[in-house]
Amino acid sequence: MIKKISFKLFAVLALAWTTAPLLAVESKSLSCETAIWFDAPAHDFTESSPMGNGRLGAMMFGGVNDERIVLNESSVWSGSPQDADRPDAYKVLPEIRRLLLEGKNPEAEALVNANFTCQGPGSGGPQYGCYQVLGNLHLRFTGDTNAPFENYRRALDLNDAVTDLQFDQTGVTYQREMFVSAPAQAMVLKLSASKPGKICFTVSLDRPERFQTVASTENELLMTGQLDNGTDGKGMKYATRVRVLNHGGKVSAQDNALVVSNADEVELLITAATDYRGFAGRQTAYPVAASLADMNHAAGESYSSLRQAHITDYQKYFERVSFGLQPLNADDALKPTPERIKLAKAGPGDPSLAALYFNFGRYLLISSSRPGGLPANLQGIWAEETRTPWNADWHLDINVEMNYWPAEVCNLSDLTPPLFDLIASLQEPGAKTAHDYYDARGWVAHVITNPWGFTSPGESASWGASTSGSGWLCQHLWDHWQFTHDKKFLQWAYPIMKSAAQFYEDLLIEEPTHHWLVVVPANSPENHFKMPDGRDATISLGCTYQSEITHYLFTACIESSEILGVDQDFRNELIAKRARLEPIRIGPDGRIMEWPEPYPESDPHHRHVSHLWGLYPGDEISPATTPDLADAARKTLIARGDDSIGWSYAFKAALWARLGDGNHAWQLIRGALNPATSQEISYSNGGGVYPNMFDACPPFQIDANFGVPAAIAEMLLQSQDGFIQLLPALPTVWKDGHVSGLCAREGFEVDINWKDGELLSAMIHSVSGESCQVHYGNKTVNLKFKKGERIKLDKNLNKI
Repeated sequence: MIKKISFKLFAVLALAWTTAPLLAVESKSLSCETAIWFDAPAHDFTESSPMGNGRLGAMMFGGVNDERIVLNESSVWSGSPQDADRPDAYKVLPEIRRLLLEGKNPEAEALVNANFTCQGPGSGGPQYGCYQVLGNLHLRFTGDTNAPFENYRRALDLNDAVTDLQFDQTGVTYQREMFVSAPAQAMVLKLSASKPGKICFTVSLDRPERFQTVASTENELLMTGQLDNGTDGKGMKYATRVRVLNHGGKVSAQDNALVVSNADEVELLITAATDYRGFAGRQTAYPVAASLADMNHAAGESYSSLRQAHITDYQKYFERVSFGLQPLNADDALKPTPERIKLAKAGPGDPSLAALYFNFGRYLLISSSRPGGLPANLQGIWAEETRTPWNADWHLDINVEMNYWPAEVCNLSDLTPPLFDLIASLQEPGAKTAHDYYDARGWVAHVITNPWGFTSPGESASWGASTSGSGWLCQHLWDHWQFTHDKKFLQWAYPIMKSAAQFYEDLLIEEPTHHWLVVVPANSPENHFKMPDGRDATISLGCTYQSEITHYLFTACIESSEILGVDQDFRNELIAKRARLEPIRIGPDGRIMEWPEPYPESDPHHRHVSHLWGLYPGDEISPATTPDLADAARKTLIARGDDSIGWSYAFKAALWARLGDGNHAWQLIRGALNPATSQEISYSNGGGVYPNMFDACPPFQIDANFGVPAAIAEMLLQSQDGFIQLLPALPTVWKDGHVSGLCAREGFEVDINWKDGELLSAMIHSVSGESCQVHYGNKTVNLKFKKGERIKLDKNLNKI
C-alpha cells in the first residue's frame, strides 16, 4: 500500500523502474516519465502547464499572488472565407512548362510569381485570418501578498491530465487543482487551503482586444466579443464565462469582476463557445447560450464527479500505450523538469526524459484533437496572442501531417477524424483551385490552409507553389486503412483520394530525356538550387518529393479500388502511369537526387529533407527492399547534417530510425530535447524544448512534440515493409525498457520488453485476425491468428 504524504513534502518522483513508487500525492503516484513539474511559478507562456479537451485549452502559470490562466478555444479564428484564386492562371501554364522544358527555371519561376501565387495578400492578410487566444483568467489574491512562500510545487500528471499546485505561505498550505473536461466541456479549477476562511481573491476576464466583460450574476462573469473578418470587421463571435462556487465565505460582483472573501474552498468553472459553423466544431449560432448550457450542465455535477468523469474519459486513450526507459542517472531524473532538460544536455543524455517526451506527445494529441473538433494546428490549441506565429494555421508541407504521425502507431487512431474532416472540407474549394490554376480535374491544396477553406497557392513561388499538400494529406487516409482495416472508412476515403489522384494525372507531362512522367510545375518545399549559370531557382520540371507522393497516392488508389471492387478502368490507368513516373534516383555524389538534375543546393544544410519522403513517412525506400536507395538516403542525411530546428530534428530522427540506425536517431532526439534558448523566429537552428517541454521551432510550434514520439515509435516497431520488425533501431543507451500497445499495419497491437539491449519477449495481438511475419535481428517467424488472438514470443521468436 502506498502511503499518502502531503504535496508539500514532494522531494522525489517515482521512477518507473521501482517496484513501489516513492511518492504519493492524494493517493496517486507521480513518475519521472509521466510528470512535468516545476518548483517556481511560470514567468512566461513556455513555463506554464498546458491542459485541454480537444476544443478547450488552458495554460496555468501558477502564480502565488497573481494567477494567470490562458484560455483557448480551437475555433477562435479571425478572417473569413475568400476567393484567393486567380481565375485565368491556367492560361499561363503552357508557357511555364515550355520554359522549364527549355531549362529556363528562373524565367518560369518569375511567371509563377506573377501568375501562380494567390490573389491578394494571402496568409499575411486579415481575411486569411489567424488563430487567437480566447482570453485570460486572472486570480488576484488578497491578504499578506508580500509574505514569502515556500515548498512550491506545480505538476502536470500525464496519467490523469490534472495539474496540481501547492505552496506554503504564512503558515497555510494552499492547493489548486485544474483539468479540462471533455465530458463536461468545461475547464475546472479547485482552490483549497489547510485552514478555513483563508481563500480570498478577485476574478477577472480579459483579452488583448475586442472584448467586453460583465458580471452576469453575483457569481459569474461573461466575456463576449467579435473578431475581425478582414472585410467589415464583423467576424466570428465568441463567449466565455467563469462561475465561482464557494464553500464558506462569500462571493460578490464588483466592477465587472468577482470578489471571493474568506472561503474555505472554491471551484471555478469556465466554459466557452463561438459561432464558427465550418467543417467541424460546435456548429452553434449562439455562443452565449451555448456557453451557458455547458456551464449549467457542469455546475450540476459535484467536483469529484467532474474530476472522475474527466479522468475516465482521458485514460481510455492514454492508457492504451505504456513506455518506459531506465534513466542513466536516477537523481537527475527526479529533478524539476527544466533542470532535467539542462542536465540531459550537459551529460550523456537521459533516456527517461525521452520517455517523458513520448508520453507528453500522446497527452498533447489527446488534449488537442478529438472527434467533432478542429485538427491540432501549429500550436495545437494553445496560444496567448492575437497574432500567432505563422497564424497557427495548418501548413501542409510537413507540419499538420507531423501532428498526426503518432496517431496510428501510438494507438490513437480514433483521434484522427478532425484531420480527415479538414481534408474532406478542402475538396470543394480545392476543385475550384485545380480548375483556375491548372485546368485540371480533381482537387488540390497547396501549402497552407485555414478554417475558411483556403486552397490557393501561397504568396511566393519559393514556398507557396507546391501542389503536394493534397497528396500528402491523402497519405493519412490510406495509412488509416492500413492500420485499422476499416472498410467503411475506406469506402468514405477512396473518392477523396481518387479525386486528388485525378488532379496529379492531369499535371503529368513527359520529360524529354528519359520520357518519364513528372508533375509540372513542382518544387521541393522551401528549398532552392543553383542553375548552371549560378542563379537560384525553386521551380523545376518535376522533383523527387512530388514523384514520391504521386507514386504513393496512385498506389493507394490502385489497392483501394481492388479492395472495394470498383473503378477497374481507372485502376488500370493509374497502374500504367505509375510505371512511368520518374523514379527515385541516385546522383553522381551517391545521394538521393532532389531535383531532375544534380543541381547543387543553395543551402546544403537546409531544414527540409523532403526528397526522403519515400523513406519516411512513405515506403518506397527501405534497407530491406531497396538497399542501394537506403544507402543513398543515409549519405543524403549525413550531408544535410543534424543541426536544425524543432520539427526537422523529429523528421531526421524518423528517417534514421527507418534506416535502422538507433544511435543516430537518438542523437537527433537529444537535439530536439536540448533546452531552447530563443523565442525568436528561426529557420536554420535554435530548436529544442522550452521548460514546459513545448517544442521550440523556434518560437513555440507543436509539430516536433508529435514528430519525436512518432520517431521513437519507429525506433521500437516498424511495419511498412509488409512484416512486423521488433526493435529495428534501438539505441545503445536505451539498455532496458518496455513498450506496450503500439500498433502495426494490418491490425496488430504489439508489446515489447528488452534488457541489456536485447529482446526479452514480445506479445502480438491480432485485432483483425490477419496473419503476419515477425522479424527481430536475423530471426523470422510466421504467425497465424484468429481474430482477437494474442501470441507471446521469447527472445528467439519462439512461442511461449
